[in-house]
Amino acid sequence: MAPEEEFCFPNVNTSCRKTRLDHSELIYSVLSCISLLTVFLNLLVIISISHFRQLHTTTNILLLSLAVADFLVGLMQMPAEMLLLQGCWILGEIMCAFMYFLGPIPICASTGNMVLISVDRYIAICDPMFYSTKVTLRRVQFCICVCWIFSAVHSSWIIRDLLKQPGRYNSCYGECVMVINYIEGAVDLCVSFFAPILVVVVLYVRIFVVAVSQARAMRSHVAAAAQQRSKTKTAKKSEMKAARTLGVVVVVFLLCFCPYYSFTVAAENNSIAASTAASQIWLMYINSCLNPLIYAFFYPWFRKSIKQIVTFQILKPDSSDTNIL
Repeated sequence: MAPEEEFCFPNVNTSCRKTRLDHSELIYSVLSCISLLTVFLNLLVIISISHFRQLHTTTNILLLSLAVADFLVGLMQMPAEMLLLQGCWILGEIMCAFMYFLGPIPICASTGNMVLISVDRYIAICDPMFYSTKVTLRRVQFCICVCWIFSAVHSSWIIRDLLKQPGRYNSCYGECVMVINYIEGAVDLCVSFFAPILVVVVLYVRIFVVAVSQARAMRSHVAAAAQQRSKTKTAKKSEMKAARTLGVVVVVFLLCFCPYYSFTVAAENNSIAASTAASQIWLMYINSCLNPLIYAFFYPWFRKSIKQIVTFQILKPDSSDTNIL
């Protein structure tokens, strides 16, 4: 005997039907844990970089912006996506439109931050003599502001019709649907994925080529200027370690985002079932949880700052001046 269908709003004639999921309790428990972990870990990154003065570097400011974007994904997008999984949107049409407006902003900002991080590492490795003059704190802050403003403008343009008329694409009461036409989808694909990823890949290939040539040059001049070489070598090792760490962040970003955008391309040709959309979206969201885990694995300062935070040492006077590096 087939189970009786359940409605989102039984007292409403036009109510949507609830979506039945196998092992729904387990799925929602796992997704809730991922959401909470994403919020908690990125909050640690935000507190660490904001509190400790030693961490107020241009590169870390970019990481702070990325952590804010990841924090918003865990705080807003993951819970909203869990509501959509059961097929019942209980927050109304206006909140539905607001959710579709806010959703792309941290995602687009994350992509923009990846580009800025790649540019930062490119200048640090390929043009180190002029890094301090080209990459200033004020310029980095300006670029981050432009990135977030552009993300908001891009999101509002993509869903402008839904903002004018919330619920225009809903077929039943309790549904929250957004339809993007071919042109808007193509523009979003280029602006949010293809163009930024092309820039990131080109920059990191250039960084890799320069790093290999520098390593060969250092090996060929082993006997010259031992003390000066030692200082330069230490500085270059530090820059290269940062480049490798952020390179891992970029690779994980590509692995998490490529399936979703590949799905959107295939969906235009109806070559992929729509039921796979949720898994692709959640893989993209999980990237926001993985970034702080990468920091914890590669950055000793992040592990030290976590210890300071969880033991409430940051509440002590002058804790912001603690030697965390």
